[in-house]
Amino acid sequence: MAGTSFVSMTPAELRSYLTGLAARLLSAATADTFEASVGFEVGVALVKAHFTQPASLDHTLRVLTEQLSDVGECTRAPALQSALAAGYAHALRERTLAEQEEIRAAAMLARSEAEAARWASEARFQAVFAGAVIGIAIADIEGKIVDVNQTTCDMLGYTVDEFRQLTVDEFIHPEDAPGIWDAYRALTRGEREHFRLEKPYYRKDGQIVWTDLAVSLIRDQDGQPRYVVTMVEDITERHHLQTRLRHQALHDPLTQLPNRTLFFERLGQILDDADDDARVGVCYLDVDGFKMINDTLGHDMGDYLLLAVARQLHSSISGPGQLVARTGGDEFVVLVERSAGPDQLVEIAEAALAAVRAPVQLGGHEITVSASVGVVERAAHTTSATELMKAADTTLHWAKRDGKNRWALFDADRHAREVTKFELSAGLPAALERGEFLVEYQPLVRLEDETVMGVEALVRWRHPKLGLLGPDRFIELSEETGLIVPLGQWVLGEACRQAAAWRQQYPDIDLVTSVNLAVRQVQDPSIVAEVSAILEQTGLDPGSLQLELTESAVMGTSGRPLETLHALARLGVKIAIDDFGTGYSNLAYLRSLPVHSLKLAGSFVAGLRPPDCPDPVDKEIVATLIKLAHTLHLTVTAEGVETREQAARLRTLGCDTAQGWHYAMPGPPEHVLALLESSVCQPSPAI
Repeated sequence: MAGTSFVSMTPAELRSYLTGLAARLLSAATADTFEASVGFEVGVALVKAHFTQPASLDHTLRVLTEQLSDVGECTRAPALQSALAAGYAHALRERTLAEQEEIRAAAMLARSEAEAARWASEARFQAVFAGAVIGIAIADIEGKIVDVNQTTCDMLGYTVDEFRQLTVDEFIHPEDAPGIWDAYRALTRGEREHFRLEKPYYRKDGQIVWTDLAVSLIRDQDGQPRYVVTMVEDITERHHLQTRLRHQALHDPLTQLPNRTLFFERLGQILDDADDDARVGVCYLDVDGFKMINDTLGHDMGDYLLLAVARQLHSSISGPGQLVARTGGDEFVVLVERSAGPDQLVEIAEAALAAVRAPVQLGGHEITVSASVGVVERAAHTTSATELMKAADTTLHWAKRDGKNRWALFDADRHAREVTKFELSAGLPAALERGEFLVEYQPLVRLEDETVMGVEALVRWRHPKLGLLGPDRFIELSEETGLIVPLGQWVLGEACRQAAAWRQQYPDIDLVTSVNLAVRQVQDPSIVAEVSAILEQTGLDPGSLQLELTESAVMGTSGRPLETLHALARLGVKIAIDDFGTGYSNLAYLRSLPVHSLKLAGSFVAGLRPPDCPDPVDKEIVATLIKLAHTLHLTVTAEGVETREQAARLRTLGCDTAQGWHYAMPGPPEHVLALLESSVCQPSPAI
């Protein structure tokens, strides 16, 4: 029996239990009074002990047949076997019925609990669905609306029955976000589970409702798409607030034009999305003299003027592909998204200038203002927003410098020159400290006998990158930055030291060294003391130093500058007027100035250059200037003498001294030594 069924007994417990049942059967078979019911009870006991496999009954009956055949009466063994089989069958049947009842009861309980749970779930859903403060709508996969809650009805103005007659496609809106319906189709195909975005709807009465929309997919038991659930929140007020805030953030509060932020946002987007052949352009505009209007008429009138200018620009220029923005103050910019070329930008700039020039009524007065416009046009893929506006700002300043009330088109070569100019200006102080400047000398030749009677000191800059630079490249910059004062002092000291060395080497030669003084140097209160100190330090005779000043530095001089000239003259220093004839040319005023010499501008002398036919007007002017200078007891030096014919004509006209390439180009001190040794300047064979 042990191996016929699984029972929860140890081998010892099993042996004891079966031995007890066997003893009961043996006792019944040998008892004086036979009771077959003992077999029935044993059969029931076997089933209760879980001996329920057919093999258990088969083994039991076989053992009884073998072991009880010779015990007791011959009829008792079959009777016990029959009773045992009946008890076994009865117990097995009762066990089966009990188990079936348990299963049925468990199934009924599970069904009841499931029904209760489903009812509770549906009740909760209905409570949430009906009482939700957000709209909920359910549609099938084909887009037919199955059900909506009351909030959705209140939000869009339809009844539940009216909604059920509609489809999802009927709620398409022109302002729907790009890709929203592609996302919806993908969801109904089961390719995505949900998405969320903001979407506008038309109410039944035609008003627009902005919503925060969350769309989710519901699948059936097989995982196939079945329904689409949409939850809708009315965010119309929030959307309008955000729209107003964004408008305020991206538009100028005074003119309502797009502001700097929106302009750069649009420009950046254009440049990012541009094709290889796309071009873009900007016109950067600034109102001329706006500060004066603010200062004289007040800021209120200034604001009114800006508002009028903005309206005129917007009405005249703005249109498809053209954005007019105010970038700050009195500055406006026109963005041309797909430029047709520089000519189109120039036309827009001229239209902008004309619009700004339209008369404006301010405080009862009609005034007219002008503007300056910087124009830049280039291929979109070759530039950035920063580079484009930097170039526009540069051209705007060009238009301002060129006279205002005009436009200027960006010129890469001009910009490169200005960049170089700025770099030179920024590098001047360090160059002076590093000793990058040097002085070259050009002889001054007496025309009467062509002997060298002096030299002019000319400063040069040995630039580490650009090479040797003439004064025309950096003197104006040094005047603008104020560096002309220390630079001029260095040149004066260097020239005086060299002149003293020549005088020591050639004491019999009366050589005059001429040095240029800038306007700022003349205006410097310490100039007289500096010249005196340099003369004392170098030991140079003051009469051997000539200071050249331009007409603008001398003519009309009064007060301290005039006193400075007289103080320099009292030191014994000679004073000459450089480039005479190109400035004020007030000859009468020369009588009150301590001037010793005039240097005629090279533009007059150039008329004497043609070998066959000199310019008669220039010849007459030069002759008159020489005669007047001599009348005032002044010597005359002609600059820019390049030919033998010029020198001869100047000599005939009575000019005292000449200077130019005909005699020698500026050079180092060694070249002057060679001329001093001969004392006569031989004309250069190369000229």
